[in-house]
Amino acid sequence: MRKLQNLTAALAVTSAALLLSSCGKPQSAETVESLMADPGRLKHLREQCKTDRAKLGDELCDRMAEATKRRFFGDGKVPYNPPKESPKF
Repeated sequence: MRKLQNLTAALAVTSAALLLSSCGKPQSAETVESLMADPGRLKHLREQCKTDRAKLGDELCDRMAEATKRRFFGDGKVPYNPPKESPKF
């Protein structure tokens, strides 16, 4: 009888642990690169992060910000090319 109670208790603890571990926030499958490739989704996320960042989460909004920055600045390997002549004001 005692072994049955121990087994039942162990099963209950294991079940509770599995249940609680599955309750976490799901990880977003969207990477910075996938957001860069989809400007429509990027725009939609930008608007959502402005209005309700707590609902989306910091991680996704940070990825959105990084994707926006990379789309704007490019790869950063373009050299500075000053004009040959100084501008005349």
